[in-house]
Amino acid sequence: MEFRDVVRARRMVRAYDPDRPVPREVVDRALRHAIRAPSAGFSQGWDFVVLTREEERGRFWSASTGEVARERMDSWLRGVSSAPCLVVCLSDKQAYLDRYAEPDKGLTDRSEEHWPVPYWDVDTGMAALLMLLTAVDEGLGGLFFGVPGDRQEATLDALEAPPDRRIVGVVAMGYAAPDRPSPSLRRGRRPVGEVAHEGRFGTPWTG
Repeated sequence: MEFRDVVRARRMVRAYDPDRPVPREVVDRALRHAIRAPSAGFSQGWDFVVLTREEERGRFWSASTGEVARERMDSWLRGVSSAPCLVVCLSDKQAYLDRYAEPDKGLTDRSEEHWPVPYWDVDTGMAALLMLLTAVDEGLGGLFFGVPGDRQEATLDALEAPPDRRIVGVVAMGYAAPDRPSPSLRRGRRPVGEVAHEGRFGTPWTG
């Protein structure tokens, strides 16, 4: 598939065929593409926890949603929890602070004040996008979703992940099942001329 077609075909899929596992080689390819994402100072402060077994996914869903939410499962959760593969994307802030304390960067105080934007989260998000695009290129569907702030600690614990990591989001992958398009799509896509500015803010890019 041409890259432009992959980009145009990408959408957030919210329902999957639970009986069709994602081939291991496809998951591996997605991960190998993810680590090609850019990262500030080549810090690479990311980790990806891959959940393909039913027991693993069940533990994730219990921790990330809580038992009450599972009992009151809505259509979104029912659809997304059918995904046969989840990749939990973790960022590691300390990896960036340590990297930029090295001699070639010189920020030895390791202060977060040097980072008006948390690039550990930004870079991990870019890695997640490469996984989503890989899924489309392989004929699968994908979704990126978050874990609520008050469920982060429990979810990290369920994954046996270090408590200093942050869950930036989760990539769900699988073979798409019929689902209902998000009502948010009715908002329409903002045109390039509205979001891109040439030379200064307020001067529309005309192509």
